[in-house]
Amino acid sequence: MNPNTRTQQLRAHWAALAPREQSLVLAAAAIVGLALLWWLLLAPALAQLRASPARHAAVNAQLQQMLSLQAEAQRLKEVPRPQPGEALRTLQASMPRQLSPATQLQAVGDRVTITLKAVPAESLAQWLAQVRSTSRATPVEARLVRSGTATPTPTPTLWDGTLVLALPPG
Repeated sequence: MNPNTRTQQLRAHWAALAPREQSLVLAAAAIVGLALLWWLLLAPALAQLRASPARHAAVNAQLQQMLSLQAEAQRLKEVPRPQPGEALRTLQASMPRQLSPATQLQAVGDRVTITLKAVPAESLAQWLAQVRSTSRATPVEARLVRSGTATPTPTPTLWDGTLVLALPPG
């Protein structure tokens, strides 16, 4: 069928409609047009606008975390480098005080293997943070398991295992 013929048929059908029917068809077309405008253009934009405060807060939280990491990196850069052997001495001195007396240290080259026995989790975390800032030793490998058996009373978590630290180049 020719497009011109189809257009002529629609015009003839439109002219045959009563004015009230023409008004109803125009109103229905306007409602469908407004619904399409809403669903395709306005609703997605409003959804983006409603979601933007949450995304903005998430990006701000990420920015704050990145800024704190940057500040920590800058602070670590400004800490003077330990002299050769000083990092190992610092590790040896801090272990009995902050970990358990049963903790053992074995140094081979620039790696230090620490054997932990019944070390409280909080003490281990604090000690690792201190070691990182004072001696610049970084954890390379950790094989930790909970020590002891499960008890019904809440007790601090204790760890057994080995921890390998890399000493800074000296």
